[in-house]
Amino acid sequence: MESGSTELTAPVHSPSEDVCDMSGPATDEATKKYYRHAARRIFVNRSLHLEKIKFYGFDMDYTLAEYKSPAFEILGFKLVKERLVSMGYPSQILEYEYDPQFPVRGLWFDTQYGNLLKVDSYGNILSSSHGFKFLKTQEVEEKYPNKFIKLDDSRIYVLNTLFNLPETYLLSCLVEFFTNSPDYVPAKNGFNCGDLFISFKSVFQDCRNAFDYVHIQGSLKKITVSKLGDYVAKDERLPQLFQHLSESGAKTFLLTNSEWWYTDAIMTFLFDMPGQVKPWQSYFNYIVVDSRKPLWFGEGTVLRQVDTTTGKLKIGVNTGELKEGLVYSGGSCETFTKMIGAKGRDVLYFGDHIYGDVLKSKKLRGWKTFLVVPELSRELRVWSQGKNLFEQLTDLDCQLGNIYKNLDSSAKEKPNIESVRREMQKVIHRMDMNYGFYGSLFRSGSRQTFFSSQMVRYTDLYGSTVLNLLYYPFSYMFRAPPMLLPHESTVTHVASNISTVNTTKPSESVSSGLSEAASGNAAAAVAGGGTGSSSTNGGVSGGGCVSGASGGVVQSASFTPGENAPFFSGEINREVERDQNYAAALEAKAKRGNTSTTNLPNLYANEPGVEDNVIHDLDLDDGKPEGEASGGASGTGNTPDANNDSTASNEDDEEK
Repeated sequence: MESGSTELTAPVHSPSEDVCDMSGPATDEATKKYYRHAARRIFVNRSLHLEKIKFYGFDMDYTLAEYKSPAFEILGFKLVKERLVSMGYPSQILEYEYDPQFPVRGLWFDTQYGNLLKVDSYGNILSSSHGFKFLKTQEVEEKYPNKFIKLDDSRIYVLNTLFNLPETYLLSCLVEFFTNSPDYVPAKNGFNCGDLFISFKSVFQDCRNAFDYVHIQGSLKKITVSKLGDYVAKDERLPQLFQHLSESGAKTFLLTNSEWWYTDAIMTFLFDMPGQVKPWQSYFNYIVVDSRKPLWFGEGTVLRQVDTTTGKLKIGVNTGELKEGLVYSGGSCETFTKMIGAKGRDVLYFGDHIYGDVLKSKKLRGWKTFLVVPELSRELRVWSQGKNLFEQLTDLDCQLGNIYKNLDSSAKEKPNIESVRREMQKVIHRMDMNYGFYGSLFRSGSRQTFFSSQMVRYTDLYGSTVLNLLYYPFSYMFRAPPMLLPHESTVTHVASNISTVNTTKPSESVSSGLSEAASGNAAAAVAGGGTGSSSTNGGVSGGGCVSGASGGVVQSASFTPGENAPFFSGEINREVERDQNYAAALEAKAKRGNTSTTNLPNLYANEPGVEDNVIHDLDLDDGKPEGEASGGASGTGNTPDANNDSTASNEDDEEK
């Protein structure tokens, strides 16, 4: 280890703090699902092999530098209020105090009606507020037919970043003030004050301009630098992480929108540890400031060198290779990656901005992405402590299923489910309130938010902090869990393995399968069954119960022979019989030694071998250069990356 570097005085990873998934039948130690402690885990949307990563890139703000909450938000909120008053806004708005329990990332602000909206991935409104008043269903439908709104840049602004949290709260404060002030009269799209009309859109634009001023030209950064200990969290594990990255042989780079003087002050503070004599710049092979993301991932700007002594840009455009130890300003992703010799799949980039850091780097450049979600620590704590509420919701789901379980299309009477529905709404509301006024960042009840859907689509990995990378070897393979569809997570396997001949009569096979599911055996029950625990095959947990709430095969276990049974049994019998015929044909073919599959009673005339299958979730790569991969067109040089979302829509509503 180099002289002056910080040594690990204790292991950063204590296995005793980790857990194994003990669900399911008794198994030996090797078959138990192993998880690191939740606070140290990295969560996986798409499989990724760290061994293949050659470049680790990092944003600074809210990624390497985690600002203390709510102290930093309170500071920004105070400065923007003062800026608005200097612009002519009433001094009474200075009386508002920041409340960290109200705002959540990912809300939409409707500049036409002045409402904050929490929406799902399709634009369906989950909840809405006007000022601090949460709108009832009828009020929402009056403004938004079908409780739906399309993401329109001319009308909607998405409050995506952690820097937007005080802005979210201030917008609510301003709408609340103008709504209740006797000097202002509410109008259709704003407020009247005598002969003056103040639109919601103008209020938003003033607020947005004030925040930009405070962050770019104002005193926010100067105050932060003068009191770094009050506003920036410091962790001794950060130098350790970069020491390990250096020892792994990978290269690192810093890519931030902040200017040099601010970047240097923050990074010096973060890496200034007792016994640490190495300057922070030595932990990075390349440093780029003033990058202007997301523009940097597209056309970019001029690449120039920074004079670290004066902080000014050097005259002229940089044309040579990027040199380690120098600091650069601006540029573009295309220029940068060419100069360092990086391909998209070689880079894993860590950032906190779903749009500026993750979406653009994934869609335009095919980088692997890691989204830093500081709120995840609190989300996990509420999730783990809310066991009783989740069990109540599962029980209600079972009650709902039991109401319908003996009914089919011949039923004439409509069952009364109103009491169950009302109780479900109460439980979901209590669950949401545990997170804050606007609920969870990721969901509302069982529905994912817009933020959550974008995170799943464009992020390969995510976690509460970059420091969780310390607890994984750099040869680690992150394996994405199965994303089961409803017909996969709520229907159990009833037929025997088709690779062997089953001599059981179809009716006996079905009966056996139903009995096993009905018994509640965790080894055969569905992923979403029972008490909502995960199944042993990695399936997702969710609503449904063995008694028949979730439908499908488990639901049918409650049917008794009679008028409802023949249709269901006949359908299953035919499926089982077809599988058995196929298995018998396979065995007969094996005995004959015949490789032809043309006589098999199935849709397939030629089955692919395992080597012919591109298994995306295993992140397979033969290590050959692009254009030489097995099975691809030789010399094309354009082999798509498994994790590159090449089919992603370019519509605006998928990018904001």
